[in-house]
Amino acid sequence: MIEVKNLTKSFKQKNGEVFNAVDDVSFIAHKGEIVVLLGVNGAGKTTTMRMLSTVLKPNSGTAIIEGNDVLLQPQKVRANLGFLSGDTGLYARLTGREIITYFGRLYDVDDVTIKNRIKNLSELLDMNDFLDKKIDMLSTGMKQKVSIARSIIHDPPVMIFDEPTSGLDILTAKNIIDFIHKCKDDGKCVLFSTHIMREAERIADKIVMIHKGSILAEGSWKELQEQTGKRDLDDIFIHFVDQQKESEGAADEF
Repeated sequence: MIEVKNLTKSFKQKNGEVFNAVDDVSFIAHKGEIVVLLGVNGAGKTTTMRMLSTVLKPNSGTAIIEGNDVLLQPQKVRANLGFLSGDTGLYARLTGREIITYFGRLYDVDDVTIKNRIKNLSELLDMNDFLDKKIDMLSTGMKQKVSIARSIIHDPPVMIFDEPTSGLDILTAKNIIDFIHKCKDDGKCVLFSTHIMREAERIADKIVMIHKGSILAEGSWKELQEQTGKRDLDDIFIHFVDQQKESEGAADEF
């Protein structure tokens, strides 16, 4: 599972001012659950996920991944985590099979297991036709499938997907969403970020709304509907953004 505890991350800007990209964020994602981190571009989703994956260190707060602290046990966190973003970052001169094998070895997976998992993943993600082609010959969707396989070759219990369908055609995006549902069915803990409201509606067991680095609200779609009296997730999100603005306005008066 993922337990996020008061995560805060700030950056110093060129003008000397400090920008809080993530401000005191806390939430929990359980095994066998898809939690969607929902917010507009620049809301703090990617920064939060980079802290969870140990790429960035928080200024304060921490997170626990499968019982391991991201600050105190980063190697154990990475061993239990698969991270996928919209930016595949693959080596152009290698084939998909070579890249997946390389990452499997980085995770200390033995070659026999790697071979068997590549076979299974290739069938699951429909990669047989391009698995042995070089990356620079592949389409965006094909690259994303290779990136998925690379991310899960060590069979991690926790999966983090940062805007994984961004820029993909509808069929490839559906394949990835289907795969995410399979992760849930396999009992994995899944954290998925998106700015697309309809995507969140279709996939989420729980939605965590984030705006300007802070959590607006969280709950299932039904729970959020009941809280606001609104039907569409777009209207629900705007409702909580307006609440945040009113709160900030009231604070400025004092």
